[in-house]
Amino acid sequence: MSEVTIDNEFLSSYSMFGGLEDWELDLVQSFLTNRLYEAGATILHQGEQNSSVFFIVDGEVAVIRQSEAKSDEQRQIATLKTGDSFGEMELIDINRCAATIVTTVPTRVITLSNAHFYQISLTSLRTYTMLMLNLARDISRRLRAADELLALINVH
Repeated sequence: MSEVTIDNEFLSSYSMFGGLEDWELDLVQSFLTNRLYEAGATILHQGEQNSSVFFIVDGEVAVIRQSEAKSDEQRQIATLKTGDSFGEMELIDINRCAATIVTTVPTRVITLSNAHFYQISLTSLRTYTMLMLNLARDISRRLRAADELLALINVH
């Protein structure tokens, strides 16, 4: 695994940090937590609580969804790579994890927790607002993509 420097330029490559000024990125960096996982590690379990958003710095994860109708049926619904993020939905709706996240290779992530977002809101309401708007845009893009897939399935 290559060593990646987490600086403002690197953070700006994630859509969630788009539009933030350098001082705001410095603020965000002060709350980031680094984590390293071996291949095959489960980061999140479907149905469990999660209070963080994860940004993949280096590596790859599988997003696995268990069928609610058939408890023995699992399906990989996505692969996320360097530059992608996950865990955002739980920050918004405060529900349990919608899927299980498993590393496919050694993976390094940085995280921000709900508590960190709260601290950011107390320090800079503008920064917090930008982060939440960017988060909403990301979720909206994913919903549009899911809608498009559903439309294709219903046509066939």
